[in-house]
Amino acid sequence: MPFRRFLQRFTETDEERLAAEVREWSESVIGAVRIAGAPTREPVRVAGAVRRITVRTGEGYDSLVALVSDGTGEVMAAWTGRRSIPGLTLGTRIVLEGAIGEERGVRKMVNPRYEFAQ
Repeated sequence: MPFRRFLQRFTETDEERLAAEVREWSESVIGAVRIAGAPTREPVRVAGAVRRITVRTGEGYDSLVALVSDGTGEVMAAWTGRRSIPGLTLGTRIVLEGAIGEERGVRKMVNPRYEFAQ
């Protein structure tokens, strides 16, 4: 078994290793559920790492959008009226609270409460 684990570690990609680390960390966050298994339209708490950040302009307002992944799934967190959040960068570990909706097959939280994790 130890040799098999060594070989697996040796052949896994950086992305797979990062996903495993984030998955392990997100399991330790109290009250958080897996993004892949999180219910829609119900208050939920999820934890993950920021994989992408974009600013979208709309009709008279901007939205900051972050793609957050916990190794099991992804959710888009959108904050309307914001162009930035101090401390929000790629790779940041974040805990989100709010309701997850779905739009064109993309899971999304609008204006979720957030806290940065260590």
